[in-house]
Order: sequence, then structure tokens, then C-alpha cells
Amino acid sequence: MSPRSAYIHVPFCAHRCGYCDFTLIAGRDDLVGDYLRALAREIDRSLPLIAPPYRQNEKMRELGTLFLGGGTPTHPTCEALRELFRIVLGRFTLAPQAEVSIEANPLDLTNEKIDLLADAGFNRISLGVQSFSHDALKLLERDHTAGDIDDVVRRLRKRFQNISLDLIFAVPGQSLEDWRQTLRRAIDVGPTHVSTYGLTWESGTAFGTRRDRGELSPVDEELERDQYALAMDELANAGFEQYEISNFSRPGFRCRHNEVYWAGEEYWAFGPGAARYVSGRRETNIRSVLGWLNRIERSETPVADTEQLEPEHRARELIFLGLRRNDGVCRADFHRRSGFEFDTIAAEAIARNVHRGWLEDTGSSVRLTQAGRFVADRVVADFL
Repeated sequence: MSPRSAYIHVPFCAHRCGYCDFTLIAGRDDLVGDYLRALAREIDRSLPLIAPPYRQNEKMRELGTLFLGGGTPTHPTCEALRELFRIVLGRFTLAPQAEVSIEANPLDLTNEKIDLLADAGFNRISLGVQSFSHDALKLLERDHTAGDIDDVVRRLRKRFQNISLDLIFAVPGQSLEDWRQTLRRAIDVGPTHVSTYGLTWESGTAFGTRRDRGELSPVDEELERDQYALAMDELANAGFEQYEISNFSRPGFRCRHNEVYWAGEEYWAFGPGAARYVSGRRETNIRSVLGWLNRIERSETPVADTEQLEPEHRARELIFLGLRRNDGVCRADFHRRSGFEFDTIAAEAIARNVHRGWLEDTGSSVRLTQAGRFVADRVVADFL
């Protein structure tokens, strides 16, 4: 069976924020046309490998979820977006009730673009809010204000029911009370989904350089832990279900596309830096936008890294991904999908982390405790 989910990476931004380590190119809108042509060629080369002839076999290219990420997918002009949607939706079909998501920068969302997205079939907007604090937004180099969020969500609601907000905590200078106010403002806006991420300090980013120079300092670990705990408490009290380490939703509004990743299912991915999992093989495209364009133009593979997963590696990856979810790893499902008994390859790690209070073993499944969510990376490393 062909994967039923696809990710499209749109690498264009007006500005690279200081903390960002994503694959993107800023200030090069002149490359949008080249990108669109290359994207069409990459998809055309990839699909026949699984479902020839894919144009005649709609079920083999039907998607249950489609996700456009970036970069800033809403940055290109409406004309360019129409061509992007024509390219993607002309090569895939959408299943009834498919989840069709796009990441959006608040100030990109004019009424014209909102209508364009809705008319093209998008039904989920992931809004890059990051904070409702003036100081945090300024430090994070965002181009919107808290008031802009209120306005854009009000206009989005005319066409969209499913609106997700991305928030960042552990921002330098951000107190626990500042973070509480951001969470409460976010809840008051009325989203169906909230994602909360601790600020990461990646080498090669402007923030990483400023940290190394002593110009910026990460918040201390105790405050970061308290801010994460506060997010879990505030969102739970507001009726959100935490279903993954960083993700909270109203009932019925989990991100189905991201659940494909966490369930270890296969998916397409196209564009610079895109990572796909097809036929048991993980592949990652070259991150350089110009390098990706050049390889496609020369009819060369854009793939930079590839790995065919061996059975035990695949099984351990299912554990790693499954423990991110609050539902954890179901023993019966793990055996059905991997061919391994969970306890045969993980008994010691399970026992050790249950003893530490970081895992709960119900007999049928194993999952992180709330204490374990604070040290999730340490726990899952025990299973690799």
C-alpha cells in the first residue's frame, strides 16, 4: 500500500528568526517559480516507484492527511499558492474527511489568502503565534503583536473550525507569570489545538551565536520545568487533552498528520530538507534550497541520507515514537506491527524506568508518567 499521508516543505520566509534551524531561505522570492517547477518534478519522479501508473490509480495516491510546512507556506503570493495547490492536488487526491493542514504566519493571512486556503480544501490552520508577550515576541523576532492574533483568529473563524496555536516557552527573560499570561491569552482566543515547545538553542543559529558570546542566556532548568508543568495544568483545566509530549487538543481535534509520524506509519515528503518514510526506508532530502533546486534541475536525486530499517531497528523506533504519545506503547499492537514481543527487547529498560517513576506499566501498555514527561529524552534513550 502507498502511504496515505504527505508532507510538502515550502522553504520561503521574509526573515529567518534568530532561534530557527529549519530548512528555509529568506528574501529570495525570486526562486518561488523555480521551486514550484522542481517540486512538480520531484513528485512525478517519486510516485511511480510505488504506484505505477499513479495517474490512473487514484486509490494508490489518495491521502488521509496532507500537511504543508516550512519555512512559511503562507508567505508566497496568492498566485504562487494557487500554482502550488494545483501541483500537489493534481498529483494526489484527498480522501473524504481528509485532514488538510498548513502552517501560517499571522500577518500573511489577508482575507484573500484565508479564502484561497479554504476554497482549496484546507481545513486546519497551524498558526505560528509563539507568544502573547510583547517582550518575548520582540526577542523572538516575530513580526506580529498579540492584538494581531485576536484579529486573525476572528477572521479565520469565518472559514475554519480547526485552528492550532504554536507557543514557545523558556524564552530568555520570560518569568513563570509571563508564561501563564500567554497560556491564558491563547486559551481565550479559542483554538482547538495548542502546541507548546521549549526554546531550543541550535548551533549555527543567531541565538546559538549570541549565547556563545554571552549576549543571551537560557533560562534555568527548574524554571523551564515549571513552565512546562504550568502548560500541562492550565491547558488541562481549560479542557484540553494532552495526547503527546508537546501537543494538546480539544476532543476530536488531535493533529492526525502528526499522529502518523508518532505511530511509525509511512508517509510521503517532498521539498528541500523533507524527510519521508516509504517502503521501510527513511530518506532525507538535502537541506540547502539551492542545492535541492540544482539536483532536481540536473535530474539527480535530491536525497542526502537514506536508511533501510532492519526489523529490530524498526521495532525500537516504534518504542521511541510511541512513548511520545500519552497513550504509550500497546504490547499487542507492538507485537502485531513489529513481530517482536515488547518485553523480549525492552524488559530491563521498562523495569528500570518504572522503578524511577518515569514509566507506568498497566500490563497491556507502557506509557510515560507525568514525571517522565519532563525527562522523556532520557527515558526513550534507554530503549535505543
